[in-house]
Amino acid sequence: MSGPPGREPRGPPVAAGRVNATPAAAFDRLYVRQATPLTRQAFLLCGRRRLAERAVVHAFHRAWERWPEVAVDPDPAGWLRAATHEYALSPWHQLVPGRRGGELRAVPPEDRVLLEALLSLPRSYRRSLILHDGVGLGLSETAAETEASTRAAAGRVLGAREALTARLPGLADTAEEQRGVALAHLLRQFAAGHPVVPGCPATLRAAGERLTRRRTWAAFALVATAVLSIALTAVLTG
Repeated sequence: MSGPPGREPRGPPVAAGRVNATPAAAFDRLYVRQATPLTRQAFLLCGRRRLAERAVVHAFHRAWERWPEVAVDPDPAGWLRAATHEYALSPWHQLVPGRRGGELRAVPPEDRVLLEALLSLPRSYRRSLILHDGVGLGLSETAAETEASTRAAAGRVLGAREALTARLPGLADTAEEQRGVALAHLLRQFAAGHPVVPGCPATLRAAGERLTRRRTWAAFALVATAVLSIALTAVLTG
């Protein structure tokens, strides 16, 4: 990797520059470009490889479902990143006992120290640190993505660095103003040691379309059941 995990070049909306590009082609290019860094970010946020992969699939399913909106977003990568991070950090996923511990034991010892230190942070601190020191967003961008004030985002990043310094001996020997750079280096090393094999974007699109159809039919069935129930009640009480 040439930069921190998840650092992506900023640019115009995905469809820009290719007026004749089909929605599917534009989506596939975005997937090829972003799936790997997003999976690595999600793994650092949740400590569970399969959950990280599900978070990315979930984000891309949502993106394809709302493609007209995402395609013209000023930062489609940021849209996907927010959806991925929110899914990976959802407290509902922590209700399955023991799963994270088993996956952590499979991580090499030298990487496990960093991952366990990250997972010891509050979720808001963890996300802010990954966005600022890992992805490379500025404090104002980090604040916007986490729906916090710039002051709160700065406090979370500094608090996360202090907590990690207490758990990672190498950081304690680093000058305070250089700890962000040192953490970015550690995150790059971690990412390099955990290769990601992205799926097929066409398969992902097809699965997303099937999921959307099932949701639509489920909604129709729910409405039909409610209407039938009301009609039966009216007949029986009339």
